[in-house]
Amino acid sequence: MMLTGKTVFITGGSRGIGLAIAERVARDGANVVIAAKTADPHPKLPGTIYTAAETIEAAGGKALPLLLNVRDIDAIEAAVAQAAQHFGGIDICVNNASAINLATTEDIEVKRFDLIQQINMRGTFLVSRTCVPHLRRAANPHVLSLSPPLTMRADWFAQHLPYTLSKYGMSMVMYGMAEEFRDAGIAFNALWPRTTVATAAVEFALGGEALMRRSRRPEVMADAAHAIFLRDAKAYTGNFVLDDDVLREEGVTDFGSYRYDPLSDLEIDIFVAADGNAIP
Repeated sequence: MMLTGKTVFITGGSRGIGLAIAERVARDGANVVIAAKTADPHPKLPGTIYTAAETIEAAGGKALPLLLNVRDIDAIEAAVAQAAQHFGGIDICVNNASAINLATTEDIEVKRFDLIQQINMRGTFLVSRTCVPHLRRAANPHVLSLSPPLTMRADWFAQHLPYTLSKYGMSMVMYGMAEEFRDAGIAFNALWPRTTVATAAVEFALGGEALMRRSRRPEVMADAAHAIFLRDAKAYTGNFVLDDDVLREEGVTDFGSYRYDPLSDLEIDIFVAADGNAIP
């Protein structure tokens, strides 16, 4: 099973993990909808919906770049309708759009708190819900959220409660919808990286070049997402998985090619417990 001719709707896919997933499914010949808010080049961050579309076409897929703010329900409904009309349906929805702010309870501004809840949890709920009528008609429909396992550790919540609420909220949407739409045969799953991933968020918001060197490349998440999309949606739903666990299940044993810097130790991502074993 490949994704030839399948339509994949990805939010926030103009760069980073979203773009890597777009490029991976495009290599199968998929139709890819890049629904993101970046139409004009950013002074520091690479990529727009239009450069992403060029990457998708170069990889062998068909692209539809759509300007979308996932906080706007009218825009979401218009984008999903346009995508379905353009490609004749939607087979896969990827909730990649996300905002990060690791401020503590007392430090975060209310407007920033509202922003990350609206983009992360609320956006995931609204985009997923809007895609459901089209996914009902798909042969093997999947919804994937890039959000963590629902491990209830108070110390993780305490470090950055507002952000943790927003990301766990994304996972809770998958958890609930997996059961709600089980009889419809639509899969809802959550995927999270075991290590930090070398993206613009890591470089500019978290740890700079030093953390980039201790990260894996976005392709590790893209390959894991691709593997999930090929699984039977009726059987594989309601799961919260880490990228390299998915790839191990697919027979991958060598993860060296995913390292940003082969000589640096890898950094465990937030919401992931260190088990004491070396990360390959």
